[in-house]
Amino acid sequence: MRRRRLAYGLMMGTCLTLFVLAWAVVRRYSPAAAVAMSLVAMVIPPFAAVVANRGIDRGDERGEGHCADRPQGRGGGRPGG
Repeated sequence: MRRRRLAYGLMMGTCLTLFVLAWAVVRRYSPAAAVAMSLVAMVIPPFAAVVANRGIDRGDERGEGHCADRPQGRGGGRPGG
């Protein structure tokens, strides 16, 4: 999970950096390049979300998140409960 958080943070940091640089610096020299940088930055967040949620359905490295491991219903997982 730590690796996914790091990857997500790096991708979102890259996205933010691209937006800020595009409109604070690059637009003065080339508006077309600023728009291109913004378009690239717009594509990053969906991929970052996919990376952050990759493998979430099969649980964490510590074995968390499995539905079969949780007790079902109000009976606390006891048969006939």
